[in-house]
Amino acid sequence: MIPARYAASRFPAKLMQDLSGKPVIVRTYEAAINTELFDEVFVVTDSAIIFDAITSAGGKAIRSIKEHECGSDRIAEAIIDMDVDIIVNVQGDEPFTDKESLAAVLAVFKSDIEKEIDLASLMVRITDTEEIANPNTVKVIVDNRNFALYFSRFPIPYARATDVGQAYYKHKGIYAFRKSALMDFQRLPMLGLEATEKIEAIRYLEYGKKIKMVETTVSGIEIDTPEDLKRAQKAWK
Repeated sequence: MIPARYAASRFPAKLMQDLSGKPVIVRTYEAAINTELFDEVFVVTDSAIIFDAITSAGGKAIRSIKEHECGSDRIAEAIIDMDVDIIVNVQGDEPFTDKESLAAVLAVFKSDIEKEIDLASLMVRITDTEEIANPNTVKVIVDNRNFALYFSRFPIPYARATDVGQAYYKHKGIYAFRKSALMDFQRLPMLGLEATEKIEAIRYLEYGKKIKMVETTVSGIEIDTPEDLKRAQKAWK
């Protein structure tokens, strides 16, 4: 499932920007299809423009009925009557989505005999100080089993001691959910931490859900700003 909102706050209409001859959202849809990991791939959107772009390209799209604050809510509405076990949320601004990373996220459920994991997601190590400080880069800290402890736009952990060598990780906005966890999410109200940080993954933590983080070395390019789009266009060429 690829949730796609037209009116992005930081970069309006970013999903319809041209990326080497096709809109960003179409490139992302094609990347998900090309992994050959999924029974079905859908774009879920409130926008007629995005819906038409996907269907005109031969893809599958679902129009949202209600207004939604975040992608998880949008997906939950779309899959409520679907007979599915695991749902993967690929962000619409991730045209460089790769098979290796998605396969690693899905693999954690195969070994989760006790069904301890509610959802899984990706993190990538970052060392650039500007990226660590950038509020558009969501950081994640984990326990010794790589379960998420917290997500923040602030540089976490705070480096009071500089000789420890603690790694910093960026959260990549790709999730794999058990259907039950996703349905719980959409009925539970937003709490203070999520509302403050504007990071939907925090809601799962605030309600006691367990998020397994999987490290990847594939950073990709998330298109949040016009500058990101320029980098993506250069990388695509």
